[in-house]
Amino acid sequence: MANGEGREHPHLRIGRELPVTERRPPIGFPRTKAPGDPREHGAMLRDRLRTAREATATDVGGYDERRLIKIRLADKVSPEDVARAAGNIEIVSQEDGRLVLAFATEAQLEAFEARLADLAAGEHVTYQNLLHAFRDFANWTPDDRLGWALRREGFPLDETFLIDVELWPLGRVHDMTNLRQAFEQWFQERGGVVIDAVRQPYLTIYRTRCARPLAEEVLCHRDVRTVDLPPRVGLERAQLYADVQQTGEPPVPPNDAPGIVVLDSGLATGHPVLAPAVGDSQAFLPGRSAADEHGHGTSVAGIALYDDVAACVRDRRFVPELRLFSGRVLDEFNQGDPEFIENQIERAVRYFVEQYGCRVFNLSYGDTNKPYRGRHVAGLAVTLDNLSRELDVLFVVPTGNFEGDQNGPVDWHAEYPGYLTGTSATLLDPAPALNALTIGSLARHERNERWPDDPAYRPVARANQPSPFTRHGPSANGTIKPDLVDYGGNMMVDARAGVPIAGRQGSGELSVSREFAAGRAFTEESGTSFAAPRIANAAARVLGELPNAGVDLCRALLIAHARVPDACKDLFAGDKDAMRNVTGYGLVDRSALYRSLEDRVTLWAEESIGNRLHHFYEIPIPDEYWAGGRKERELTIAIAYRPPVRTTRIDYRAAAISFKLVQADTLDEVTQWFNAAVDRDAVESIPERAGGRRFSETVRSRGTAQASTWTFTSPRREVRESAWFVVVTRNDPPWGTNLCSDREPYSLVVSLIVRSAQQPLLETLLYTRIAARLRERVRLRERG
Repeated sequence: MANGEGREHPHLRIGRELPVTERRPPIGFPRTKAPGDPREHGAMLRDRLRTAREATATDVGGYDERRLIKIRLADKVSPEDVARAAGNIEIVSQEDGRLVLAFATEAQLEAFEARLADLAAGEHVTYQNLLHAFRDFANWTPDDRLGWALRREGFPLDETFLIDVELWPLGRVHDMTNLRQAFEQWFQERGGVVIDAVRQPYLTIYRTRCARPLAEEVLCHRDVRTVDLPPRVGLERAQLYADVQQTGEPPVPPNDAPGIVVLDSGLATGHPVLAPAVGDSQAFLPGRSAADEHGHGTSVAGIALYDDVAACVRDRRFVPELRLFSGRVLDEFNQGDPEFIENQIERAVRYFVEQYGCRVFNLSYGDTNKPYRGRHVAGLAVTLDNLSRELDVLFVVPTGNFEGDQNGPVDWHAEYPGYLTGTSATLLDPAPALNALTIGSLARHERNERWPDDPAYRPVARANQPSPFTRHGPSANGTIKPDLVDYGGNMMVDARAGVPIAGRQGSGELSVSREFAAGRAFTEESGTSFAAPRIANAAARVLGELPNAGVDLCRALLIAHARVPDACKDLFAGDKDAMRNVTGYGLVDRSALYRSLEDRVTLWAEESIGNRLHHFYEIPIPDEYWAGGRKERELTIAIAYRPPVRTTRIDYRAAAISFKLVQADTLDEVTQWFNAAVDRDAVESIPERAGGRRFSETVRSRGTAQASTWTFTSPRREVRESAWFVVVTRNDPPWGTNLCSDREPYSLVVSLIVRSAQQPLLETLLYTRIAARLRERVRLRERG
């Protein structure tokens, strides 16, 4: 039993230490650099505001008489401060760090223009320091309203066609209702048809049908934020097929087995290896059955249920540990309905939560008409983030498939892996969602089984390198995406023609086929769609081990046990940014994911924290962890939380929770450091243990699932003799105050691993020593 193999234990719960820091004082107004000539600056702003007001007269529609003004800033000033400086106008969107959009009445604009005139005359005005950061005013133009797909492809040539129209969000429900009603009436009076609508807080999108003249008029409508073409689903095509002999009938999973829901093209519920585990299969497409008419949903479901279908076939043993549910949201062409997929997915999720208590949902979907181009997170991603927070559910989604550069063909071999980080291979909606787990793809196989002796048929990727079709992050504000990678297949290219080839190749991933009745029980697939359900399977199994845990603990456990394969490190040759954007936190090591081993121990906590507070955890590292001389020791910290989100803000997340790993002699010393930190910059300046660290705090803290690993080989004395603390801090942006809870929940995971080929028995008892320390702490707290 070297290295603790065979000795499985439940993960250990760790308690936080007291005290909690007192609430820190609020931060004052930002300091901005004064312009060289304040009078000239005021005069320029007055003239630019006057020009912008005149330009807004070309806008059409609008549920009230306000104007839409674009405000350009020189410094990063919060939208709240911009609104105050400009006379309490309503900020409707922050487009980037230095551009905001606002609704303002004529009276507000006149008063603001008068204040700028006073500034130009050399008089002192209120919020003068903030006005120094203002640089320009303009109107929101039709070109600004063009979405990515519409800008690239233009309007369709049909007499009438579909367009998606997003409206500006307003802060008050009554105003938002009036804005929606006014737009719908305006649009329908002009012959437009509203087919469906997404009406969520801070998100309103209409799927409409209209002719070209009305579409161009919509581009000038004041209340319209963007106009774009409907989604074009980039679901993975079945590239490879392989028939294998069916195996024995699987048993029925236990009644208390966790459920996993596949939202896709439906399910072949009669498939011999799926049928015993199927709990329910429903259609959320109007007028359609729940059956899979395409095949994609069935193949995804096979992997979601069994993880490694090929291993089950090899072992001739299918034993489902999960209950399988299917919600059909795609048609026989793997496309959506004219209705918004956001609404279909919301109905499906609420149904499976209310009826069966399901918490893990796999959605292998990617909209090629909505690649993430930075700035705002929009579309389906926002819906998933909101549902995840409201219902305590986990969505697992793929990055989407890269199928070639729009500017020309890709030389798959010669340009790999460079094109993976290019502008044409960014995430597809809903992959940017922060509260979901986004999954990229790795190649597992590199052998061409159909033409093994023909050198012309070559794999693009080698084993454990990124799949040639995976896409890259980051997401909003530099958030690490994808979160994880798993096996989704490879691609073969015919060197003679320079093009990908399809057929039975042996380089894809095996799963089940909807065509089982015709004797084809299994099929081979390639695509990021088939990497995502592997992680969904792991997530559901984690919740099976910890049935009372929230999904944040599940996310934290998964990223804490992930490592980037050596083949990826070699491929990117020291380019850490490129590697991170393609592989995220890496491939999950399942060996100690569900339960701890003697030499691989996981501690966890579920807590909630108030804004501008700290929580402290002392890691119970025993002497045995450091003993034994030169060997590899890993210490991993991970946290996860699900904040409210707002698509009109660049920050996107309304709450911000992060962690630091620090060394100190005592808890008192650590609390003194953090008590003295009175603002965000001061907290960030407190040094974290940097040696052997994988992700810095600056890089990891941008996301809602964060992790870093510290590696020690021959630790110095000061490392061995110090106490180690995890400090969790919440510091929300000012605009998130009204959206967040007083105490936001989060989950913490601490993983300790010792890797050594040969260890004395004493050193393998890491779990035993840590468990004893935790019990002693509980006894001391009870006494004291």
